[in-house]
Amino acid sequence: MAVMALFASGLLLFGCSTPTHTASVARPTAKPCMDVLGLFTAPDVPALGPAETEVKPRKAPDEPAPTGLPGNGLAQHPMLYIGEGYNKMYLVNDGKIIWTYSTGSGNEYDDAWMLSNGNILFSRMQYLAEITPDKKVVWRYDCPTNTEVHCCQPIGMDKVLFVLNGLPPKLMVINIKTGAVEVEHDLPCRSLTDRKTVHPQYRRVRYTAQGTYLVPALGLGTNGVVLEYDQNFNEIWRYPIRSPWAAIRLKNGNTLITDESDKLTREVNPQKQTVWELKPDDLPEEYRFINTQTCTRLDNGDTIICSRGGNGKGPQLVEVSPDKKVVWVLKDWADLGPATAVQILDDPGIPENPGESEH
Repeated sequence: MAVMALFASGLLLFGCSTPTHTASVARPTAKPCMDVLGLFTAPDVPALGPAETEVKPRKAPDEPAPTGLPGNGLAQHPMLYIGEGYNKMYLVNDGKIIWTYSTGSGNEYDDAWMLSNGNILFSRMQYLAEITPDKKVVWRYDCPTNTEVHCCQPIGMDKVLFVLNGLPPKLMVINIKTGAVEVEHDLPCRSLTDRKTVHPQYRRVRYTAQGTYLVPALGLGTNGVVLEYDQNFNEIWRYPIRSPWAAIRLKNGNTLITDESDKLTREVNPQKQTVWELKPDDLPEEYRFINTQTCTRLDNGDTIICSRGGNGKGPQLVEVSPDKKVVWVLKDWADLGPATAVQILDDPGIPENPGESEH
């Protein structure tokens, strides 16, 4: 399907909402998510919002929480935390869970963003939603029958990018203020008729600061690939890798890719050369993650690996320095569920400005 409304009045697709705007120029080291944390603990925030559905309490871990792990446990970073396998998102600050949001049984959290105004945008497989700190739903998109969504990205305050897995899958941008579909473009897929191929098609699509779409094609068979498209959906770069679940365009121009099947995190340059790589075997045995879907590159150069673990086993988050020294290991199955993704809230950058926050 053709791209819709790519250009308007001589401006790029996103018009006056292009990724770089006055706020980011004026405050390049701003940490806006830290400024709005008080909204989540205000007296009017309900324990359970009107659109929430409680989830069953998690089974207590079989073994006690380990002591002596690197870092400061829950106090290491303020963060927004989600994971496949347990539909409760957590907001952590000063070593405590200060806010949660539950969406009942079923599948599955894959992507979440706190915006600079405190709202949270998330994907829940069958829908996308944006909620306020006091748990009001301000926008929701429900997937059509036989389709799924596993990713989302805010572009400014009024647009959301996602991939709708289906037959065929579509990359879409919706204006949440007007409801207009501003971009809709078919993506490559393994089959146009087999519904069994829908679920694994795509995960973490991202719109870059360069105005391109970075698209990890997870479910194309045994040969996955990270694709990059320009505004007209011309392919301008590709990187073959077995099962890319997520890809981030770093500020240095490199691309950080998570390969789910190989439990691998790899940074490659534009020439497709590997400049950094991390596997579980690179770490001491007691700190090794069991699996991984996404990672976060911090402003200080450290990388946080997210792991869903295995039935409460293994660490959920592992932070390593550029030379692969272990900085922090979070293994807290009593307080938190699996980790598919984490947003570190005291890292600089305005989240809705593509390319400013690496998560």
